[in-house]
Amino acid sequence: MTVHSPTSASAQAPRKDRPWLIRTYAGHSTATASNALYKANLAKGQTGLSVAFDLPTQTGYDSDHIMARGEVGKVGVPVGHLGDMRTLFDGIPLQEMNTSMTINATAPWLLALYIAAAEEQGADISALQGTVQNDLIKEYLSRGTYICPPKPSLRMIADVAEYCYQAMPKWNPMNVCSYHLQEAGATPEQELAYALATATAVLDELRPRVAPKDFPTLVGRISFFVNAGIRFVTEMCKMRAFVDLWDEICQDRYGVTDPKLRRFRYGVQVNSLGLTEQQPENNVYRILVEMLAVTLSKKARARAVQLPAWNEALGLPRPWDQQWSLRMQQILAFETDLLEFDDLFDGNPAVDRKVEELKTKARETLANLESMGGAIAAIDYMKGQLVAANADRIQKIETGETTVIGVNRYTEGETSPLIEENGGILSVDPALEADQIARLQHWKENRDHDAVRAALDTLQAAAQKGENIMPASIVAAKAGVTTGEWAGVMRAVHGEFRGPTGVSEARSNQTEGLDQLRDAVDQASDSLGRRLRLLVGKPGLDGHSNGAEQIATRARDTGMEVDYAGIRLSPDQIIDAIAETQPHVIGLSILSGNHIPLIAEIKKELELGQMSHIPIVVGGIIPAEDERKLTELGVAKIYTPKNFELNQIMADLVELTVDGNS
Repeated sequence: MTVHSPTSASAQAPRKDRPWLIRTYAGHSTATASNALYKANLAKGQTGLSVAFDLPTQTGYDSDHIMARGEVGKVGVPVGHLGDMRTLFDGIPLQEMNTSMTINATAPWLLALYIAAAEEQGADISALQGTVQNDLIKEYLSRGTYICPPKPSLRMIADVAEYCYQAMPKWNPMNVCSYHLQEAGATPEQELAYALATATAVLDELRPRVAPKDFPTLVGRISFFVNAGIRFVTEMCKMRAFVDLWDEICQDRYGVTDPKLRRFRYGVQVNSLGLTEQQPENNVYRILVEMLAVTLSKKARARAVQLPAWNEALGLPRPWDQQWSLRMQQILAFETDLLEFDDLFDGNPAVDRKVEELKTKARETLANLESMGGAIAAIDYMKGQLVAANADRIQKIETGETTVIGVNRYTEGETSPLIEENGGILSVDPALEADQIARLQHWKENRDHDAVRAALDTLQAAAQKGENIMPASIVAAKAGVTTGEWAGVMRAVHGEFRGPTGVSEARSNQTEGLDQLRDAVDQASDSLGRRLRLLVGKPGLDGHSNGAEQIATRARDTGMEVDYAGIRLSPDQIIDAIAETQPHVIGLSILSGNHIPLIAEIKKELELGQMSHIPIVVGGIIPAEDERKLTELGVAKIYTPKNFELNQIMADLVELTVDGNS
């Protein structure tokens, strides 16, 4: 008879690493609706919160501001004051949460509201855990939700970090966010170098604020938020390179001796740029492969992961869509044996070679940025490099050098049963904006106006004196100050800023396939009696400028005169530009879901100004039903992410001009 050892099965089981924080990026329409979504996601096994704020909140406008019209609740939750923050986290114990807030220009303010709400719950502020993104530098390069100029913005980043170091030691005061750099077309080397240059700019700003003995601890609280694209091996090697380079910088530049404080601590959302409108079900596999790049290598494993939904190239995902991405994480973390093993890639010669190659190129780029004076001084240069890199990426897809399944190869397929009559996305009821404005007005009418005025005066004095604005912001949050009022003080003290567009006036050297288009532009220009002129505009608060930049760049390369003033223009500003430049075609880019009201307003103003004969083309994430409505408004051409062939768009613009003037 065989005698079995009494050793229990659990004692023999391999020790498993703790899984990363599992999140979904969520928030929409109202604080009440978002609160219900958070509770539902937590019940499904999500282990951390990741809050998406709407564009007015991100750019410092109250919901009733003219610039917020049509944008309220579209791409995130509106948070205008402490009442909204209370509602957002009602019934969710903040002291037990790990909360990530994707907010940048208004980061000090939203963190102040979070602190005030947590204190009302009875939380110990020093025990709060989470992250505020708070990376303004990348906003000038990619996402576009900046408010003030770079130098005062850098000071505000440091204000948050200094305050958190003193009062909230478990809180990450900044995510250095390379995520949007890749979304803007950055190569892996650029993503490495630009993110690390941002981190050093912030730490250099912080260094004089704390005692030398305490500085390593503050260094240890800086975290990163990165992107993982479809090139799995390269992306995994990029993360290992990040680990090595950050350790090197912390040790050599800042003298941090404790290895724990030199750890590269990062969260990730995998690539949204590569999600396709065509055959969108293929995005499920893309998301899975991209997640593996930031989880398989133990040495470079993410601390937190949030995944986009399969249908984000179509619009706002539904709760079921988010659940699908959540389950993807949970299966990897809890069903597989991934967390039971050491690093699977240590000693792999191919991996080691690629990591060293990435590190070498990143160091060269970092040295170049340092020679320019660092990240702040090099913003214009970096922006131009990103636009050029994105142009190269798009051209490779157009020519087939880069394969995208369902887009430029294997394009024949079955209709997806996942896309229902509603388009397979979540629609935000336009009436909710009026409700949000009504609640905002009620809040303003019922607060202590003397306390608000005193709090705003104190905040302005602190900003003017160069004091840390966090204490005054927390007082203002408790007094009932609104998001727009807080940002209004920052605008008054520091001024507003318009970042570089990255679109050069000179033609690029990318000439492949453009000869026929250039001839067509020349012929059209001759018939018009002047050079064919295109005005590219981005009305509203949408800061996703990649598409507009690439249209402007390609149009310039074909020989058109191009006017592109950058992001976040009011309809009135666009109308003024049209009246001044008299373009032959108007191209409007809107990715925030606000296309119908903005286009309707611009069309109305064009009619009043007797300029309605100028054809309008529109680009963005536009559902099929909205395409019909835009056509009824008189839009000549509509382009969505499926229209990746820029040369075809250029040919369309020439044809529109010829037809409109024949």
